[in-house]
Amino acid sequence: MQTSFTAKQLKNPRIAEVDKILRRCVHCGFCTATCPTYVLLGDERDSPRGRIYLMKEMFEHDRPASPEVQRHVDRCLSCLSCMTTCPSGVDYMHLVDYTRAHIEETGKRGFRERLARSLLAAILPYPDRFRFALRAARLVQPFTGILRRLGFKELAAMLELAPAGLLRGADFTGPGTAATRAERRRRVILLAGCAQQVLRPEINDATIRLLARRGVDVEVAPGAGCCGALVHHMGREADAIAMLAAYRAAFGDDEQKLPGDLRLWAMRVTRP
Repeated sequence: MQTSFTAKQLKNPRIAEVDKILRRCVHCGFCTATCPTYVLLGDERDSPRGRIYLMKEMFEHDRPASPEVQRHVDRCLSCLSCMTTCPSGVDYMHLVDYTRAHIEETGKRGFRERLARSLLAAILPYPDRFRFALRAARLVQPFTGILRRLGFKELAAMLELAPAGLLRGADFTGPGTAATRAERRRRVILLAGCAQQVLRPEINDATIRLLARRGVDVEVAPGAGCCGALVHHMGREADAIAMLAAYRAAFGDDEQKLPGDLRLWAMRVTRP
């Protein structure tokens, strides 16, 4: 893909990286076959290729994010299926990350949309808040119809998704180590997660039981909290970096304890 960034623009390291990624795209369209939003909606702007054109136009002309760019980038699931079929190796993952940060910095959203996004960022990454919110949601669920009529369709949808039954707690939440009773063969760190330990704690419990049977000690690091992925995908870079810094601190000075993808992300977002 031909780009036309100025020399002044390319002095910005982020724009230089965007230019490098854009130039790898050859418009082949292989990505459209594996993009769920394009397959569902059939709109070129909801395909990786179409989004890349929108991003290119926005960055080249140094424009604030338009409602059109926001709408089609917001629909991207970040599943990255497109990267599995791209013959040119376009780094769509980082390109959409840069775009979301630009949207957060320059775009304008309505009150209802800002409210929904702020609630997600303030509640989901924090297990105690999320657990309380799910319990409170059962009391508000009868009013979802009113919320929809008032235009708060996102809030109504979230309330409808809230589980109706009581939430069970995990058998082992940490911090600490779940030691195996068998001969110790390995020791691993379990990422308890933020939303999962509230919605599906049995997944972590089953993982610990299975590993323990195979002679593996499971450590849950103290204070790890959320890795910051949720706010990162919302374009809130400062919040994501703060969460990731706390996440890294929970593992001490040994970055090798972090999973490979998080270690690479930590290097990218917290270092020049």
